Amino acid sequence: MAKNLTSRAANIIWKHVSDKSNRLSQCRYYTAHGAKKSAALKKMLTSSNLEYIMEAHNGLSAKIVEEAGFQGIWASGLAMSAQMGVRDSNEASWTQVVDILEFMSEATEIPILVDADTGYGNFNNARRLVGKLEERGVAGACFEDKLFPKTNSLHDDRHQPLADMEEFALKIKACKDSLRDPNFCIVARVEAFIAGWELEEALKRSEAYSNAGADAILMHSKKSDPSEIEAFMKAWNHKTPVVIVPTKYYTTPTQQFKDWGVSMVIWANHNIRTSVKAMQDVTAQIYKEQSLIGIEKEKKVVPVKEIFRLQNDHELVQAENKYLPK
Repeated sequence: MAKNLTSRAANIIWKHVSDKSNRLSQCRYYTAHGAKKSAALKKMLTSSNLEYIMEAHNGLSAKIVEEAGFQGIWASGLAMSAQMGVRDSNEASWTQVVDILEFMSEATEIPILVDADTGYGNFNNARRLVGKLEERGVAGACFEDKLFPKTNSLHDDRHQPLADMEEFALKIKACKDSLRDPNFCIVARVEAFIAGWELEEALKRSEAYSNAGADAILMHSKKSDPSEIEAFMKAWNHKTPVVIVPTKYYTTPTQQFKDWGVSMVIWANHNIRTSVKAMQDVTAQIYKEQSLIGIEKEKKVVPVKEIFRLQNDHELVQAENKYLPK
């Protein structure tokens, strides 16, 4: 009996060591694979061309973004929280967000810049998050200088308190100092305009975050015209790459962004909004007609085979033919 117990204990220990070894191997794979993606994102941020990245919120939407031709993905906090049915106020934990990002990273070969909100706490929470993102092949994280839990920037008439500038700059520095992948990008999102401050505050904060090591500044504005962005770009004078999110000033010709020297444009929430519209329309039509004929005839849904294709089902079929006994 003692011999059996010893044997069982040895098997348990071996399984633990084996599992740990597999996890370490997986982490090394993601980190190495992610290094290529982070280098690609850094190249986009420092390019002389205006670059574009598109919102995705799960593995399927990330795949669709890649297939459309985009060279990068914006993992939107609003979109990821919405698809979980919770508010964009850090109601989803950072571990839940990281789980989504792992599926997104596995499904694609292009870099992901994640909306990391405030970093889910202080410098220590933020740098720990960065380490987990590196392990999963994510290319960069964008932190905003507001307080935890955050409030979505596009809300009307909501208080938007800013973080202490020095503390946030040190949070950026802590994240940069913790990196294993030197190309992993840290983007500092400045919320001064969102919180009602003037250009001087936006410039002061951008300078502090740039000096702390931020790879780019995301300058945010919720005005329906780009006047705040234009004023900032003229005063900033290309000190650090600038990222913008023209959700509210969408009528501005893209050429203006190029002329001002913007480095990257984020189309920030349009896949989740498209999905909601499509689901509302199709669901309402099926409920009203009590039939699928209309939505199928009008091609309001893709064939089931298209879902299989996006899931890479053909690889499983090939693997079954190879590894299952005939």
